[in-house]
Amino acid sequence: MKSIIAFSSVALLILAATGPADAKGCLKGAVVGGAAGHYVAHHGLLGAAAGCLIGRHEANKHEREQDRRQGTSDYQSARHDYR
Repeated sequence: MKSIIAFSSVALLILAATGPADAKGCLKGAVVGGAAGHYVAHHGLLGAAAGCLIGRHEANKHEREQDRRQGTSDYQSARHDYR
């Protein structure tokens, strides 16, 4: 019982110490890829990882396209703070 409480408290401390993740597209891609990988080849974890990568790539591509439509380039939208 003590080990479960200790493990839970360590897990909560680790989760509290981490910052927010930038997971645009990753979660949706991981769900779709995991389901497809599970049903096609019984490799759900591999499918989820691949889906996350593809989803993130597509989200970045969509963001770049929106920036291009608004007239800002990658250099202008990047935040440079040289103080």
